[in-house]
Amino acid sequence: MTAETMKPAAEGPNEPAAAPERERRFSASAIEELEEIASHYPERKAACLPALWIAQREYGGSLPPAAIAEVSERLGLPLREVEGVATFYTMFNLRKRGRHHLEVCTCLTCAVRGAYDVVHRIEHELGIGLNETTPDGEFTLSEVECLDFCGAAAVMQVGDKYFANVTPDNVMKVIEELRKSESYTPAKLADAVVKLHVPGTMGAGGSVKP
Repeated sequence: MTAETMKPAAEGPNEPAAAPERERRFSASAIEELEEIASHYPERKAACLPALWIAQREYGGSLPPAAIAEVSERLGLPLREVEGVATFYTMFNLRKRGRHHLEVCTCLTCAVRGAYDVVHRIEHELGIGLNETTPDGEFTLSEVECLDFCGAAAVMQVGDKYFANVTPDNVMKVIEELRKSESYTPAKLADAVVKLHVPGTMGAGGSVKP
């Protein structure tokens, strides 16, 4: 597959792109994880959510049509059924995200604590709007529903990490640190969720084993 030219582009509706391509990216370990997870359910369709998380990891942090098609095939489910699940939940990325996905909570408490000022600062400094990605592919900006960390508002989620007490004055320092980091990516978030579903991958205190 050829790489897409990176440019700021508004996201379309929460629908997958056109017809799925014939592509298989699940590694041997990913297939093993899927089969282990599916074995704990009375029927394979019940493993659809964790299977989509596996796919989001294996496909680099998003679910292109080929990823949805692969989940459909591996679980033996109709394509439309898997597509319906993937399009229902906002945590699945149906379009490619930046290397770091900046998700700013704009629900009541965070809004009162300046969340929209944080969003506007990011928009101004990065030159993008909501649901757009920077030309270098580093950052995608989104607003999200409550992140359930109201005591530390305003809150921004980036991959599998929460950044608390974010303000217009400190958010760009966070972003500059993220530029240097290989962590907190959409793919690593997906991997952390997958590990929660696989018995024996959690360490003491609930941490994920490396």
